[in-house]
Amino acid sequence: MSLTSKITPSLIKATTETIEQNAEEVTALDQVLGDGDHVTNLQRGLDALNQQALEISQLEWTPAIKKIGMTLLSTMGGASGSLFGTLFISMSKAMGDKTELNSQVFADIFYQGVEAVKKRGKAEAGEKTMLDVLIPVAEKLKQGATAEDICQIAIEGMESTRNMKATKGRASYLEAKSIGHIDAGARTCQLMICAIAGILSKA
Repeated sequence: MSLTSKITPSLIKATTETIEQNAEEVTALDQVLGDGDHVTNLQRGLDALNQQALEISQLEWTPAIKKIGMTLLSTMGGASGSLFGTLFISMSKAMGDKTELNSQVFADIFYQGVEAVKKRGKAEAGEKTMLDVLIPVAEKLKQGATAEDICQIAIEGMESTRNMKATKGRASYLEAKSIGHIDAGARTCQLMICAIAGILSKA
């Protein structure tokens, strides 16, 4: 299956809707472990992407993915903006001069994007962050997992953060008290990945 960037407005719309539908729950999670502004920052970035969706859909994949990253970096702010910006900008670099985006190419560029996020965040799996979702998804994509499988993998990664002790970011200050709560960043990553997988499974 090969996709063109014309699918991007549908992907942006689906991610925006799932974050909106779950905003109250995620904000409650973030108020326990973080600053409580994760959803607000993420919605700011998604709003900016929605405004540019048509323009993005008319670009080739490499500039389209880069524009997504630059937009998130400049509009979200905070650690999440930096990490999501890094993810997409690194994916665009990995895409290079390729014009076709099929399952194998996406798996390769997503894996490299996640590796860049690990370096930027100085984090690994098991530290109660969004990487507990991104890393297993990236690894399973490389192994040929389907869009249908990916949502379940993302859910399992998100759920795994519940019993972890946070060692990164504001949540790390809570030490053992962070155990028992799902990480808000892991939850929003899971929601967005499942929304995207839902669109791609029908493409």
